[in-house]
Amino acid sequence: MKKYSMLTDSPGKSLFYFALPMILGNLFQQFYSMVDSIIVGQFVGEDALAAVGASYSLTTVFIMIAIGGGIGASVITSQYLGAALYRKMKTSVYTALISFLSVSILLGCFGLAFGRGILTALHTPENILADAMLYLEIYFLGLPFLFMYNILSSVFNALGNSRTPLYLLIFSSLLNIVMDLALVWGCGFGIGGAAVATVIAQGISAVISFLLLMGSLKNYGQEGQGEEMAKPREELRMAQEKEGAPKGKPVLFDISMLGNMVKVAVPSMLQQSIVSIGMLLVQSVVNGFGSSVLAGYTAGMRIESVCIVPMIASGNAVSTFTAQNLGAGCPERVKKGYFAAARMVAVFGVAICLVLSLFHEGIIRAFLEADSDAAAFETGNSYLIFIAFFFVFIGLKAITDGVLRGAGDVVVFTLANLVNLGIRVAFAFTFAPILGVQAVWFAVPIGWAANYVISFIRYLSGKWSRKKLIKAEK
Repeated sequence: MKKYSMLTDSPGKSLFYFALPMILGNLFQQFYSMVDSIIVGQFVGEDALAAVGASYSLTTVFIMIAIGGGIGASVITSQYLGAALYRKMKTSVYTALISFLSVSILLGCFGLAFGRGILTALHTPENILADAMLYLEIYFLGLPFLFMYNILSSVFNALGNSRTPLYLLIFSSLLNIVMDLALVWGCGFGIGGAAVATVIAQGISAVISFLLLMGSLKNYGQEGQGEEMAKPREELRMAQEKEGAPKGKPVLFDISMLGNMVKVAVPSMLQQSIVSIGMLLVQSVVNGFGSSVLAGYTAGMRIESVCIVPMIASGNAVSTFTAQNLGAGCPERVKKGYFAAARMVAVFGVAICLVLSLFHEGIIRAFLEADSDAAAFETGNSYLIFIAFFFVFIGLKAITDGVLRGAGDVVVFTLANLVNLGIRVAFAFTFAPILGVQAVWFAVPIGWAANYVISFIRYLSGKWSRKKLIKAEK
């Protein structure tokens, strides 16, 4: 498959072919998560599956921190790449890896020290507390590997290479499944085996990813490398002279670069973590309608999580596209890319709407047992029939947020996402007693649309195009 340049090729083609591996990777990850749960539930038991579930909300917060860190690193790295300042680009990568490796070690120590207290505060049932803690202890011991796996994937995406993270994700997921079967079923190690399998699989992938990245970075700035960026040689030469000492070795750590990464990373971490907390609050509203309604809603949410994958991947692609082109001084090209991405998510939205409208009953039945209560099927089908028409909103939200995030214009981006969360939580709590459980999903497109409108107004202002973070670098 041809590699498309985000700086010179058609914006639509470059965005689509960059987003496609991320879409496939995320779909594969969804599949792996389901298989992992099946293995634990079938070969260890219901309590073990519950223990993994009890740990999930806590481990998700740590992964959100890693994702936020990766976003911060990727924006700075992409802008340097777009500006052909390869030595500083390498320094930004080294700075990110050193910083977030240190953060992951500190977070691992924190988790080991306070994990049991947090589980107790979350009212984890006593009968699964020991298993949940065992899972977490192994998880926190391997946190640096899990953390760096996510950071390295973000760096590859920042360099315009979304295929390598896809291949590594497929490798990691397949290895994890094989090791799950070997340790959980074959050796009878139970929930501890599942945790060890995850750490080893992602640890090996992190090491391979690191080695591949170091090999890739060596080539940047050498004769012939960067031709896919198609920058005129005179422009490239002037950019490197402006950088200073183009043949010198990159610095391993730069505190000013770290500061710029933090400006993007911290709001992204907060936004991701707060959304996770907000979803827990919304879940508490659904819990009040009984286990059958909860089962149907859970099935609908699992399907929704698959449907939004192409939208989120498109937003991430726009973020990298924006950062590279702003680094290259081409804000007008960002606007062309934005409208190409809008057409792309519109097509995704229509396709998802048609599939869910035609096949919602069969899809819901795949997630529920045949003898499940009628309320479960009714809830799941009602949710999918309604939400099918509104996925275009989250697509538009994702690509507009992607422009702001790629530019480093994170204040409005964060505010818009907090408004989205606030609407969903407030609407669900206020109107559930009046409208029933339907209030929970009525709030979803309202939140998406509000988020999009706020971000789009900022996009129209054009102020994001003047937020290029590497301006501060000398």
